[in-house]
This record gives sequence, structure tokens and C-alpha cells, in this order.
Amino acid sequence: MRKFKIIGAVVGAVLLLILIVTVATSGPAAVTKPAATPATTAPVTTPATTAPAAPATTAPAAPATTAPAAPAITAAEQQAIDSAQSYLSMGSGFSKAGLFQQLTSSAGEGFAAADATFAISYLHPNWDAQAVESAQGYVSMGGFSHASLIEQLTSSSGEGFTEAQAEYAVAKVGL
Repeated sequence: MRKFKIIGAVVGAVLLLILIVTVATSGPAAVTKPAATPATTAPVTTPATTAPAAPATTAPAAPATTAPAAPAITAAEQQAIDSAQSYLSMGSGFSKAGLFQQLTSSAGEGFAAADATFAISYLHPNWDAQAVESAQGYVSMGGFSHASLIEQLTSSSGEGFTEAQAEYAVAKVGL
């Protein structure tokens, strides 16, 4: 008889443990009390013409995330952006190297290299279009061959465009 009491206690403890684990893993919805049912229930009838309801599908809720705020642009960076934009909109065409030189040179704007780099990256200019603008300016002056215009556009003492940008521009202006 004593064995049965011990086995009963162990089984009861195991069932209690299973119940606790089930409630803990299923969340608070499993702990809610069921709604009281009335003593008399009327049978529910469904018209024959209605189709059974489709099971509800719910997508799992996405975790709440917030994007980090973009760092604020400093006053010096904003000034460099404004200056770079002004140069780029002149229509004479600036290479990345040429614009950087103009922004950082003491004979130019005198911005810190970091501010000039930030402005150029921020604006992300179309360097091919800038090369075409520069090439058009040289062609309008006259006296340039294909080779001499490539040289002028790529030279570090000239415009400072890459070879690919210069080739693109010279092809666009028809040389």
C-alpha cells in the first residue's frame, strides 16, 4: 500500500511539472479562464449555401526595431556641401580630384580634407556627366584632337578625370 502512495505522489508531481511547463511555454493565453457556458445552448445551424470559413492565418509579428538616427551634419560639412554643389552646378565640369583640390586648397575654399571628402561623398556626383561638361568646354574653345583632349581631361595638372571618364566624355562630344 505504501508503494502505491509513493507512486501516486510521484505521478502527481510529474503531472504538476508538465502543467507548469506547458503554462510557462504557452504564454498568458493558456492561463485565461474559459468563458462560462450557459446551461442551455441552442444548436447552431449553418445554411447549406455557405462555405466553411477559411482558417485564419497570421504572420508572426516582426520584432520592434528602430533605425539609428542619422548623424547630424556639422556646420563645416554643410558649408562644404554648399560650396561643392555650387561648383558642380557651374556647368564647367569637375573631376573628383579637381573638386577636392578646389575645396581644400588655400587658394580655393580652404576646407578641411575631411569636410571636403564628406561633401563629395554626400553629393555623390555623376563623374561621367562632369567629364562631358568639361570636354564640351574644351571643344568649344577649339583646337583639341581626341588624344589631346584625353590628355587634358586626365592630366593631374589638367582636370584629373580617370581614363574611363575621359574616354566616355570624348566619345560623347564626338571626337
